[in-house]
Amino acid sequence: MRADRIFAYGATAGLIGDLVLGDPRRGHPVAAFGRAAGAVESLLWRDHRGWGAAHTLVCAGGAAGAAALASRAVRRSPAAALALTAAATWAVVGGTSLGREARAVGSALEAGDIEVARERLPHLCGRDPQSLDAQQIARAVVESVAENTSDAVVGALVWGAVGGVPGLVAFRAINTLDAMVGHKSAKYRRYGWASARLDDVAGWPGARLTAALAAVAAVSGGDPRGAVRAWRADAAKHPSPNAGPVEASFAGALGVRLGGTLSYAGRVEHRPVLNAAGRPVGVPDIERAARLSRRVGALALVTAVVGRLAFGALRRAACTGGSGIRTGKGRA
Repeated sequence: MRADRIFAYGATAGLIGDLVLGDPRRGHPVAAFGRAAGAVESLLWRDHRGWGAAHTLVCAGGAAGAAALASRAVRRSPAAALALTAAATWAVVGGTSLGREARAVGSALEAGDIEVARERLPHLCGRDPQSLDAQQIARAVVESVAENTSDAVVGALVWGAVGGVPGLVAFRAINTLDAMVGHKSAKYRRYGWASARLDDVAGWPGARLTAALAAVAAVSGGDPRGAVRAWRADAAKHPSPNAGPVEASFAGALGVRLGGTLSYAGRVEHRPVLNAAGRPVGVPDIERAARLSRRVGALALVTAVVGRLAFGALRRAACTGGSGIRTGKGRA
């Protein structure tokens, strides 16, 4: 079986697996990687960019290398290669858990139990929940759903289409390292610099595709023109080069206003407002954002599979010169 078909079937099976099973509560491969990365950090940490770059290289490079070796080991068995692709896709994609956690916070807010909502919010983002009221929690959930749709679903599928299992694993490793050390605290401002910059690069294509697909997905429930308009007008205002397009597009698609003042670990940030013409986020918008995220994930799978198959067809056509016969010099 050709590599492009293995990716197509394996990625589809993996995404279905995520839809049906979600993430396991114990023994998740990403959690195991996080523990390993934490152990490496305990050995390498210095308040220095170079040591942080070494940490990124060891962890992300090691994960990608292990995935490449696994892919090589099963390359002669299409069934094993397909199973490996499906397992890797399921392991790195987290769309179902994202929607589940968002809805858990939304249910608590609907019940008027803001304390439970505050307890659940850290499962989605790193903000200080105690400083947020119900409306601010709802806004934080919608923003987190938007950003994590790119990080936990679309970006992984993009790099899976490009690099197969090593691409899937490398992207998730990079994204996990950014979440662990890529923030601007006193401890990680220098040590986490390499992880943060690498995540910006790796996340760039997935973020743009997510923003575009949010506009497409809004056709069946939202404002597609509003998504494009907010993306074009406000994406560059966001301090993150990748969160900006995604959050702006979701804001426009849902007709809500995102951004503004927020707090991370006692550090207050005043971010520009995205889609200023929109209304404030309400609790019902959490469910709308989760549904939009699900549609974007499905469209991302179709896009990744079609793109991978099309690339494979073009590559085969180039090798055969369009005649079905391989071109190039033979042996003398």
